[in-house]
Amino acid sequence: MANINKAVKLGVFTLAIMNVTAVVSLRGLPAEAVYGLSSAFYYLFAAIVFLIPTSLVAAELAAMFQDKQGGVFRWVGEAYGKKLGFLAIWVQWIESTIWYPTVLTFGAVSIAFIGMDHPEDMLLANNKYYTLAIVLIIYWLATFISLKGLSWVGKVAKVGGMVGTIIPAALLIILGIIYLATGGHSNMDFSGSFFPDFSKFDNLVLAASIFLFYAGMEMGGIHVKDVDNPSKNYPKAVFIGALITVIIFVLGTFALGIIIPEKDINLTQSLLVGFDNYFKYIHASWLSPVIAIALAFGVLAGVLTWVAGPSKGIFAVGKAGYLPPFFQKTNKLGVQKNILYIQGAAVTLLSLLFVVMPSVQSFYQILSQLTVILYLIMYMLMFSGAIALRYKMKKLNRPFRIGKGGNGLMWIVGGLGFCGSLLAFILSFIPPSQISTGNNTVWFAVLFIGVIVVVAAPFIIYAVKKPTWVDPNSQFEPFHWEENNTQNTQSTQSAPKA
Repeated sequence: MANINKAVKLGVFTLAIMNVTAVVSLRGLPAEAVYGLSSAFYYLFAAIVFLIPTSLVAAELAAMFQDKQGGVFRWVGEAYGKKLGFLAIWVQWIESTIWYPTVLTFGAVSIAFIGMDHPEDMLLANNKYYTLAIVLIIYWLATFISLKGLSWVGKVAKVGGMVGTIIPAALLIILGIIYLATGGHSNMDFSGSFFPDFSKFDNLVLAASIFLFYAGMEMGGIHVKDVDNPSKNYPKAVFIGALITVIIFVLGTFALGIIIPEKDINLTQSLLVGFDNYFKYIHASWLSPVIAIALAFGVLAGVLTWVAGPSKGIFAVGKAGYLPPFFQKTNKLGVQKNILYIQGAAVTLLSLLFVVMPSVQSFYQILSQLTVILYLIMYMLMFSGAIALRYKMKKLNRPFRIGKGGNGLMWIVGGLGFCGSLLAFILSFIPPSQISTGNNTVWFAVLFIGVIVVVAAPFIIYAVKKPTWVDPNSQFEPFHWEENNTQNTQSTQSAPKA
């Protein structure tokens, strides 16, 4: 038995690479390339105040509640009660729903560049109606496949992660090095300042989206028990994974900035254009369609996996009585069909914003900002909740603990994560100066109305929920404070009267 347990333990480097694969995505590199050398500052800053705190805090929370359902609903609910716990998992689900059109926009652009006619490819990639059609076709195809409950989807996603992210990232960096080593002209000014101009707030907005690049590291917390000596080796894996992630992002961004002038950088097209320019330089233009197919496959494989993923969390919570029976309906295979249909309807409505926004990249940017804002609400609840639980559940066993004794290090790590998230949250509302987002009224209206509607919805649902919503087959465990109240009530009832 000991040998079996030992066999399934993850090595430090293995876990680090798993975290890198889960987090790294190349589609956001153009957004940071416009900052030139100072982009490295943003990557490092976000890693210190967000990526590393997220990994460590999530690891402690995941280890604390490893035997109980709910994920972030459990973590926040234990600290602040059911309403805020429901808000946390609600925004986590909704932000992933809003994320689909942005990632599929990148997929549509990749597909456009599969052709060999570069000017025609760029024209097609910037066509709103083409992009809208591709986004909806691929999303609904992924939804219908998810409803079939196919087990091979996970395998496709693993291959897609390697073929569509890791290999292209390494190739982009190598091409940049070859280009500079052979005397290629750099469009990036490496003599510029490492530190950005903090006097211009609108210059910081695109940088706020960098937090979304690092989002998702909380998922790695579920593996904290799969590592030998987690209190020592899990932080090692976190720091190694963070370092590799930052190196990929920094060098990948530099590689794009070197080959594309800052004024020509486009949020949705520049990654493909960058590859195309490098391939022309080494006289291998035939590779452009190959890399476009690889990137498109990576995007589509990821979406195929995630379409059903986040909805499972809200589904489990819904069955515990937080959503009407309509949302709890499943098909014959046990897949949450109605939630997937509602999710699909939301993606379709959001995709129709193409018609309102002045360009594909402005649509891409505003949805990316809305995704960041919603996700950061969940993170602020998670960071502050972890600190609160040090006092509310001080006696609970913590297989992985930030700091050996006392709560000082948790205050530093959790406080850093909360303050970093709050800063990015505020900055995300400001329209960026680097891209045309059309009328500022539309920008603010979409963001403010979007946030108000999404945040208000779970409180309204909670206020009208009924006892009949609870699925009798749900095995959702009570919160610790519910168990304590029950025990106190029973002890009071059984105590002899004076």
